[in-house]
Amino acid sequence: MAGKLTQFGNKLLRRRTLDFSNEETRFARCLSTLDLIALGVGSTLGAGVYVLAGEVAREKAGPAIVLCFLIAALSSMLAGLCYAEFGARVPKTGSAYLYSYVTVGEIWAFITGWNLILSYVIGTASVARAWSSTFDNLVEQKISVFFKASMTMKVPGNVLAEYPDLFALILVLLLTGLLAFGVSESALVNKIFTGINLVVLGFVIISGFVKGDTTNWNLTLENYTSFVNESNSTKSVVVEKEFGTGGFAPFGLAGVLSGAATCFYAFVGFDCIATTSEEAKNPMRSIPIGIVASLLICFFAYFGVSAALTLMMPYYQLDIQSPLPEAFTYVGWAPARYIVAVGSLCALSTSLLGSMFPMPRVIYAMAEDGLLFRALSRMNARTKTPLLATIASGIVAALMAFLFDLGALVDLMSIGTLLAYSLVAICVLILRYQPGTLPSSSQTEKLMEQVEDEKVAVSGGDSGDEYTESEEKPRREAFSFKLLFHPSSKIPTNASGQIVYVTTAIISVLITILCIILANCLPALLAGDKAVVASCVILALLCAACLIVICRQPESKEALTFKVPLLPWLPLFSVFVNIYLMMQLDKGTWCRFTVWMVIGFIIYFFYGIKNSSANRSSQRKYEPALQSKSPIYKGAPDDSDVEGANSPC
Repeated sequence: MAGKLTQFGNKLLRRRTLDFSNEETRFARCLSTLDLIALGVGSTLGAGVYVLAGEVAREKAGPAIVLCFLIAALSSMLAGLCYAEFGARVPKTGSAYLYSYVTVGEIWAFITGWNLILSYVIGTASVARAWSSTFDNLVEQKISVFFKASMTMKVPGNVLAEYPDLFALILVLLLTGLLAFGVSESALVNKIFTGINLVVLGFVIISGFVKGDTTNWNLTLENYTSFVNESNSTKSVVVEKEFGTGGFAPFGLAGVLSGAATCFYAFVGFDCIATTSEEAKNPMRSIPIGIVASLLICFFAYFGVSAALTLMMPYYQLDIQSPLPEAFTYVGWAPARYIVAVGSLCALSTSLLGSMFPMPRVIYAMAEDGLLFRALSRMNARTKTPLLATIASGIVAALMAFLFDLGALVDLMSIGTLLAYSLVAICVLILRYQPGTLPSSSQTEKLMEQVEDEKVAVSGGDSGDEYTESEEKPRREAFSFKLLFHPSSKIPTNASGQIVYVTTAIISVLITILCIILANCLPALLAGDKAVVASCVILALLCAACLIVICRQPESKEALTFKVPLLPWLPLFSVFVNIYLMMQLDKGTWCRFTVWMVIGFIIYFFYGIKNSSANRSSQRKYEPALQSKSPIYKGAPDDSDVEGANSPC
């Protein structure tokens, strides 16, 4: 019985080893660094810049919204740097799903991929409905009035939308066709719309600084009282909610932090760049540059627009639904609302494309590994795109946009995205302390350029690992308590790698428990409740002990194109931020997440666990000792239904 449980556990935690000996890809390598930056900016800089800035400034932060975006950008950059290292290190399609597979095991990879699919589907459907709604506002609600009169849907529970959105359905299907036609054509359309969006935002920022008034960053109670009197309003009874205390940060530090948590989600989307590893011309260089550059561009855009908005008019007069048009009307530039509308539609278009682009690629990667139905990994020989996965995911997203009220489902996007961010940070931390788990970036890059038939040093295998002349073969040694704080080698060993692996798992659990307490008992903690304070102190001390153990272990010295700085502090802080934000979500969201995961586990345990490439490999030659040698399990080579070619666009 114990043997069967051990074997079952090994199946769940088996890892995939990447084989770089043959770098022929079934995708077309045609995306430049500029294409990746445009994809990241377009996906991240969506409608939030036109709506979110007004909402946060009006209700949470006032002019200090610029600090909210700064904090949110720094938090997002933590995850972005982890993605950048992995993108340079693992130039394969699959993003966070693949990163989890090669590091923490198959079950975690499936959970990550399954939730990424959910995030992308809901993201696509919600943006499509937002596009339809924005266009409907431009034509004075004529579309919605027609459908409400002729096709109203009234179903108890508010599951379905008020009316079927045919416009959103058609829009998603059109973009599905564009993505199926070819990646270069999609990238061209994305660059055009992203360029228009950036030009419009540049106009907004410059106009705001020209027409703005710095006194709007230092408003007093007299200003608010005067506004209430002039508007013949009785709002004076809610001064604290509407006005706060005035000045640059009218709602204090709590408002800035609350606004920063909301603004964090404005930077979600850059991870789509990581799915283009097999379509980028030079992924080792382009993916890190694309991720970091897109986050910086988005930060400056959000920062500039929020500053311009709060300079143009008092924060307590901002319109939550359409802040920019109202701000231009306030300063006497009412016709500028049409320019803003064009930018908003372009932003929604690129955001929609950014949500749809990575979805079929994650499905393709999971299907190719056998965790989803292998038919979904079929490629079109002419367009070099995962045609069936693109069409299937597009149809599902189109139907959701057509029928469902997505307001209650949007928070599910956050769970999937934040879970992926956390696992990528954990994977980066683990791999940097492992002995020869993956080939160095320089080795891989050389292979990709020359396409040679030689083996690259990867972990695992009874035949022994291969190492370059500059690398020393890791030592094998028995575990002892002394190794936790006094490792016997300056280079990673199998024992030190396992110590980091287990310690990272422990500190992840501790951080999760700490975040649950902080999310649910923060008022008690601030009030000095002894039980809550003691729990937090104990957990913090245990986390500190784990951190010391990790810091004492030798770090890999292999050369990488890009490395996350401040290891292990930065990845662990990223994990803390992501898990804390996950714990802020309500119980209804977690219940819907549970239902989605049950469906996923049914697919995995009845299909994926038996049909995965790793399982086929283990049936040929099961090597139980491999798990003790390295945290990377060597899976089977990728199965291919259609032979592709590494052809230019």
